[in-house]
Amino acid sequence: MCGIIGYIGERKAQDVIISGLSRLEYRGYDSAGIATLDDGNIRLVKRQGKLKILREELKDDPAGGTLGIGHTRWATHGIPNDVNAHPHLDCKSHIAVVHNGIIENYLDLKKRLIREGHKFISETDTEVIAHLVEKFYQGDLEGAVRKAIKELKGSFAIAVIHKHEPERIVGARCDSPLVVGLGKGENFIASDVPAFLEHTNKAIYLTNNEIVVITRNKVTVKDFSGRVVHAKPSKVTWDITQAEKGGFKHFMLKEIFEQSEVLKKILNERLVNCKVFFEELAIPESAFRRFTNIAIVACGTAYHAGMTGKYMLEEYARIPCWIDTSSEFRYRDPMVGKGALVIIVSQSGETADSLAALREAKKKGATVLAICNVLGSSIAREAHGVIYTHAGPEIAVASTKAYTAQLAIFYLLTLYLAALRKTVPASRLSRLCKQFRDLPRLMAELLSEYKSDYNTLAAYAQEFKRYYFEKHNKSYFLYLARNINYPNALEGALKLKEISYISAEGYPAGEMKHGPIALIDENPWVVCIAVQSKTYDKMISNIQEIKARNGIVIAIATEGDKGILHNKINYLIEIPKVEELFSPLLVVIPLQLLAYYVALEFGYDIDQPRNLAKSVTVE
Repeated sequence: MCGIIGYIGERKAQDVIISGLSRLEYRGYDSAGIATLDDGNIRLVKRQGKLKILREELKDDPAGGTLGIGHTRWATHGIPNDVNAHPHLDCKSHIAVVHNGIIENYLDLKKRLIREGHKFISETDTEVIAHLVEKFYQGDLEGAVRKAIKELKGSFAIAVIHKHEPERIVGARCDSPLVVGLGKGENFIASDVPAFLEHTNKAIYLTNNEIVVITRNKVTVKDFSGRVVHAKPSKVTWDITQAEKGGFKHFMLKEIFEQSEVLKKILNERLVNCKVFFEELAIPESAFRRFTNIAIVACGTAYHAGMTGKYMLEEYARIPCWIDTSSEFRYRDPMVGKGALVIIVSQSGETADSLAALREAKKKGATVLAICNVLGSSIAREAHGVIYTHAGPEIAVASTKAYTAQLAIFYLLTLYLAALRKTVPASRLSRLCKQFRDLPRLMAELLSEYKSDYNTLAAYAQEFKRYYFEKHNKSYFLYLARNINYPNALEGALKLKEISYISAEGYPAGEMKHGPIALIDENPWVVCIAVQSKTYDKMISNIQEIKARNGIVIAIATEGDKGILHNKINYLIEIPKVEELFSPLLVVIPLQLLAYYVALEFGYDIDQPRNLAKSVTVE
């Protein structure tokens, strides 16, 4: 979850590292720090809080040197403060370490090292790494790191420097991401590509149990036993402008407005004359014909995309399909075997729980398909096949365009399987493909309604804020939907919780009378997804039940639906008319924007909400 960057070259290391950390702050913002080799010694500066505090500290007293490492922290072991911030040093301040991950046996190691005379100053698990490297150091930093990591249990991506080896950085990875950026007369190491993308688009994605030694002009990758690995560089296909705000107030807003173009790009690449192309898939068609069931495994927003995928796959591809959260999957001995396709969905491709679920599924003999956004990520490499979403970088912690891209892949996979297994007539498939092709245009039209700062959803958010304080902070949100839009109810509630910290819950509308209706009085604002569908009349009945109990209803309805207005709803949000199957792609946009404008009204940090980080690489 933390952000790591290291640099060696001819430039001032501080400038490169601070710039890189600013592009990694979505990975953690409890504290930040930098260590450079400055005039033969390690210069360490680290501060609690966001990166701007560290930047201000360095403005008056900059760190010199052309080699250094930096870190932005999401706290696990030890509260956020200056002492627990990374980098961490050994006893003599000869060694500096930055770390992403969790060292599970750090307490045992710490006790042993203290008995051996090492002195610790922080509460972190990371500090044991610095002292282990110190213990094993005999003039060879690479060798000391190799011996140190053999003592570690857990997950880690680390970068290490030593004052007596001013021409190298040593990195290592085990179950946490680490990428090397290849420059000319300079090289980089980082936990994610945006950290160095303004300098180079050539990258080596380290795999598990690999060590890398970086100098100005050379990169050497080895496995943990010391054997050289011939790592092939990859070219990053997006540029740094995609990781910038581009005139928007927040990354989240920018990424919401990118969704129509993301969808258009996916369709242009993968859907030609109603034929679906998954060039990187690597799983043969014959296998897809034989699968007897599908399990979808994911976390958070990706879980909601997978849940929507379950609805469409069962109805159109006619394959039994179930979904599980990654964090539960491997702990309950799931029944997946040779006849099962397990689909792992992850934006980063590094989600710790999803990676563990993938390995469990493979161990049981299932075929694993990854849907992810990051080329060369662990999940993409370890799965039997992969479909990349090609959504580009998503910087805001609250996922938006990655969700849309994941939904798009599930639609394409459904069309692919329906054609392959002949579960939908060709004429029907053709109509579905044609409608799907039109979705980017409809999405762009819907987004255009909210380009002004003074739009309907912004006004609704203002009214909610006023009502919230009038009711002495008692108001909250319920999200209700049926069938294929039920996952969107969950996603809408999640978005609001993530960035506005307001209580919100999503429910299948049919379950309201089994408990949630007890919450209905004048306090909750109830978002009812009531687009034209096979369950439309049932949804209208639910709205009437809410209104009978004085609930405040925000209805998301199909454009031109006059009937919805007869139900005394309080607020109306319209989406373009589209077949129910494709409605989730349009419904989610006002849900995302409503969460955004509520958070904006309350003045919260939308891109970096408290306690959250973008990529959950630890359990």
